[in-house]
Amino acid sequence: MLFENKYIQQRIEKANKLRESGVNPYCNQSQRNTSVAKFLNVNSDVEHSEDKRDETRNYIVAGRVKFFRLMGKASFLKIEDESGLLQIYVARDNLPEGFYNDIFKKNFEVGDIVEVEGYPFYTNHGELSLHVRNIKMLTKAISPLPEKFHGITDKELRYRQRYLDLIMNSGVRKTFHIRSKVISLTRRFFENKGFLEVETPMMHPIAGGANAKPFVTHHNALGIDRFLRIAPELYLKRLIVGGFEAVFEINRNFRNEGMDATHNPEFTSIEFYWAYKTYKDLIKITKEYFEYLFEHLDLPTILPYGEHRINFEAFSEIPLIESLSSVGGVPADITEDKTKILAFLKENNLEANDNMTLGQLQGQLFDEYVEEKLINPTFITEYPVEISPLARRSDDKPHLTDRFELFIAGKEIANAFSELNDPLDQLERFEGQMAAKDGGDDEAHEMDEDFVNALSYGMAPTAGQGIGIDRLVMMLTNEHSIRDVLLFPAMKPIHTEIDLHSEQE
Repeated sequence: MLFENKYIQQRIEKANKLRESGVNPYCNQSQRNTSVAKFLNVNSDVEHSEDKRDETRNYIVAGRVKFFRLMGKASFLKIEDESGLLQIYVARDNLPEGFYNDIFKKNFEVGDIVEVEGYPFYTNHGELSLHVRNIKMLTKAISPLPEKFHGITDKELRYRQRYLDLIMNSGVRKTFHIRSKVISLTRRFFENKGFLEVETPMMHPIAGGANAKPFVTHHNALGIDRFLRIAPELYLKRLIVGGFEAVFEINRNFRNEGMDATHNPEFTSIEFYWAYKTYKDLIKITKEYFEYLFEHLDLPTILPYGEHRINFEAFSEIPLIESLSSVGGVPADITEDKTKILAFLKENNLEANDNMTLGQLQGQLFDEYVEEKLINPTFITEYPVEISPLARRSDDKPHLTDRFELFIAGKEIANAFSELNDPLDQLERFEGQMAAKDGGDDEAHEMDEDFVNALSYGMAPTAGQGIGIDRLVMMLTNEHSIRDVLLFPAMKPIHTEIDLHSEQE
């Protein structure tokens, strides 16, 4: 049962004793007037004063106690707020009579959230600290924090109790600060480029816009099933048909598929559509987008990612079929021959499906031999039509599309193409997808007749792109599991009765 742990019971008793002493352990008001970072910044000059203190200054700081050392008539604590960690000095003789021995020493401890008032001084060890004139309990923590030097070692517990992970690991907080900034900067970048932010439905009558298995829910008022969206693409392109010329949406997508280091069923992306532009224009704006991010994130343009170093200024562009040999080492004389590709796959003990088209087999070769080798940002272009059901055919090479995917550190970060705006071609491709679905491909596109109908009214030449925010943040923060850049990743329910506090003892 919750709160039966003996350490929690001891802390609950301390909370009760505070109440008995007239101290509210869950105070509703704070007079905090500065952050830890500001205190440290504005008082650095105190080091140069004659006695290394300035009692004329007075600050009120609040934060969580992360360290507590009792020394008889005085104590050193360290408190942490979102901006940083501050050492404070609490002396018995500076507090009301009896408070230090009867209330502070007996009932304050690591994990509590406190408010302290005092002046800046430098210790003999040269650390800028706050000399306390008054200390106040704001929130009594009844669950103990994990032991300082070991922290939380159980990854599952970190994800289930992200709040505890954030308390104990300032680096985790930094990762999510970067994530938040990336989303904010992405919005600002596209608004500055003249794009309009829009919102499209999260529940779709048809699971379309990407090859994926959908989540199904039921709409009680309408009495029909709906699909959580797997992509906003088809609705955003309807807006282009309607006369908007540059739109974007930052939001969640849901794909009822497997989970691994780079896939989560619920993920965040930006999709944007730009009338009278081609995929070549998208390559240009993508480079500008990355320049903008690095300019405002205060990050170096060469970042470590595992054993690699990614140079975010070293963009390259390679057609997919060319990359099979130039990057993947596949013999160039087989890359455009279905029979030879099948033989090559069999020779290398890889799945070789005779029912796959040439384009699908080329895609398989790319997945097997090229993708993981693309470390610096690489635009792979000219995808086969068979694996690009929504992309426009190339005028010069009708078996290929005007499409690219951007890869960084061996992972797909973005997908873009000149949009297919021929309604008859789109109808034919949807019919091909339906045939694939009938043949057992449960990730193939559904037929969306209304979208085809929208195209029949005429959609301007348009280019569209999606960028995976989660994977992008992984690249920027050197994280190798998508769950480390999601505040609350999807987890299996706890079926057995376990003590979530056992890791904290």
